[in-house]
Amino acid sequence: MMEFFQDTLGLNLNVVWFLLVGILFTGYAMLDGFDLGVGILHLFTKTDDERRLMLNSIGPVWDGNEVWLVTGGGALFAAFPNVYATVFSGFYLAFMLLLASLIFRAVAIEFRGKQPQASWRKSWDIGFSIGSIVSALLIGVAIGNIAWGIPLTVVDGQIEYAGGFFNLLHPYALVMGLTTVALFAMHGCIYALMKTEGALHEKLRGWVNKTIVVFVALYAVGAILTLLYVPGMTEKLRATPWFILLVVVNILAIANIPREVSHRRDFSAFISSCVAMLCLMALFGLGMFPNLVLSNPDPANSLHIYNAASSPSTLGIMLVIALIGLPVVLVYTACIYYVFRGKVRLDRHSY
Repeated sequence: MMEFFQDTLGLNLNVVWFLLVGILFTGYAMLDGFDLGVGILHLFTKTDDERRLMLNSIGPVWDGNEVWLVTGGGALFAAFPNVYATVFSGFYLAFMLLLASLIFRAVAIEFRGKQPQASWRKSWDIGFSIGSIVSALLIGVAIGNIAWGIPLTVVDGQIEYAGGFFNLLHPYALVMGLTTVALFAMHGCIYALMKTEGALHEKLRGWVNKTIVVFVALYAVGAILTLLYVPGMTEKLRATPWFILLVVVNILAIANIPREVSHRRDFSAFISSCVAMLCLMALFGLGMFPNLVLSNPDPANSLHIYNAASSPSTLGIMLVIALIGLPVVLVYTACIYYVFRGKVRLDRHSY
């Protein structure tokens, strides 16, 4: 299997799986990012009807969006098991908090409408919003730590994480976490704008630019910190100038969002937001390649696509499965979004 892909198609399966895992996590960021963003903004709405509309905007798709995270984690486990073992054991408490947050927000979505009492619904509203904020924050903190590097050491021939939970909460990682919260809030606001109408729609239109300003401010701080303290993430941009096009496209996509919103082209604004997220993930991937987890302060212990990969035959078999399964997932996802297209309204089946 490995020989067929390498000799016949000229593929480097380690690189291919680096790209596929990146695609899966990018899909998660773009899809689950907007429903996390809706949760982040949930408590800013004032009435029960507004909150029900916010939930209805993501109701048919939020659980399907989270499948991308599960699939990405599964692909990481199968293709790069050493990374999965090191990161998930080292980040154990952080991942348990992330899992608890995702579970709690899911429970809040389903339980909120089970009782009519205002106190009952408000409690679940708070849980839904806090779960969304914590989830987005932890995802950003994880990305910040992977870019910054974590203390890795060799024990009995195995690379292991040598720090603790609070070692992950350094300023750079926290800035990345807050930037991710702001990015998802912006993305979710645009999606909710696209799915609603009436008074809530106009309220969300006024929120979009505010979320953009917060995101751009945090993004600028994060970019400066990256240039000053994580120069390895920009080496490929300097070595390959045409990669700068990704930066330009990213900036133009973000700048295009308020323009599209002002012209009431909400779908185009959402596409611009997706393009910006795609560029951000591509820049992160380019900065990391071929590393998967950087070791700081000893780069020799870093995990990359060669020393952390499964056997060649495993990568080949998995690629066949991915080539069959991924198009099915994409078609299914497209069908769901097509079926539930259009504006959301309140009825007896609403949340």
